Amino acid sequence: MADRSLRGMRLGAQSLQSEEGVVYSPRTRYSYKCTVCGQETDMVFSAEAEAPETWECKHCGHEARLLVNDTPVEVDHGDVKTPRSHWDMLLERRTRAELEELLEERLQYLRARRGTSEHKHTA
Repeated sequence: MADRSLRGMRLGAQSLQSEEGVVYSPRTRYSYKCTVCGQETDMVFSAEAEAPETWECKHCGHEARLLVNDTPVEVDHGDVKTPRSHWDMLLERRTRAELEELLEERLQYLRARRGTSEHKHTA
């Protein structure tokens, strides 16, 4: 019985749904100009969505700025905090001398566990 119901259909090749009655949301096209290579990238967003000020350039991957009346918008990066590394945060808590002292204590402990008092270091 199942063989007859699938006769004439290619499985997975065609959708049985139609686009009848589908209403697409209104869209708006925005252009972005790359700050490095100068190429323009066009993006389509929903008309209800606010377009971001920057977008990744599809040609080189650098930052592209939104064009308003054929001029790129100015992006304020003033509120962006520079990321701190683990080393920066460590130096906020301890001085370099304290860190060297802790390192030496830890090395002595590890050497004692291995049973060697002198470390063999060749230059």
